[in-house]
Amino acid sequence: MSGLILPRRRLIAGAGGLAALPLLSACDAINEAPAVRKILSMGEEMNRASQRALMDRDALAREFTRADLSPIFRSNGTSLPPGEAYAAHARAGFADWRVSVTGLVARPLSLSMADIRAMPQRTQITRHDCVEGWSAIGEWTGVQLSRVLAAAGLRDGARFIVFRCADRIGDALYYESCDLIDALHPQTILAWALNGDILPIANGAPLRLRIERQLGYKHAKYLTGIEAVASLEGLGAGKGGFWQDRADYEWYAGI
Repeated sequence: MSGLILPRRRLIAGAGGLAALPLLSACDAINEAPAVRKILSMGEEMNRASQRALMDRDALAREFTRADLSPIFRSNGTSLPPGEAYAAHARAGFADWRVSVTGLVARPLSLSMADIRAMPQRTQITRHDCVEGWSAIGEWTGVQLSRVLAAAGLRDGARFIVFRCADRIGDALYYESCDLIDALHPQTILAWALNGDILPIANGAPLRLRIERQLGYKHAKYLTGIEAVASLEGLGAGKGGFWQDRADYEWYAGI
């Protein structure tokens, strides 16, 4: 599998580098036109659909044994969210941390970490593949996202799940999204433990997403909210995630 992943990483990283170049004023003018923006949005939707059509919706990511655990599981992205609010939660052991479940649901929820740990749990040992070119194998424990969504009751119009986070990069809070195929996949969990211990802050405490069939930037950390939506249009730049909006990373980062 690793032989296929590395070229994809390079391709995505290359796209990010191109996106960092100054934009031409003519392109800015085109992108601001509502009709053109709608066409571009339709193109994003078609791209998402074509990417999903190529993947087996029931395929499982490979799982490993404890003998395969990496000696160190690196932190990626933010290692400590800024601000006194998060610092206060950390000092209190995240006893008052809440994760909201909102949007197109029948029963909006506000879950504490105690609520999340009281649900049936899943433990899985999987490999994390980062777009930067490194990998690590870790053991994750948490509740399946499908259980949380079942408790909230998805409405018929829900097509995507958006993940809100406490870490801020520059002027914006981090966010990510997935479709219902990945949201309801048995290996998609909200993890609060790593390698048998409480999740470290650098790795996303108190709660992070594990969406095992996708690259690392999809595994949102420091979760504060889960929202069911009909469309990704109107969220950020409409591309479905922080790095997708800013560096043209692919929305479906399947591996």
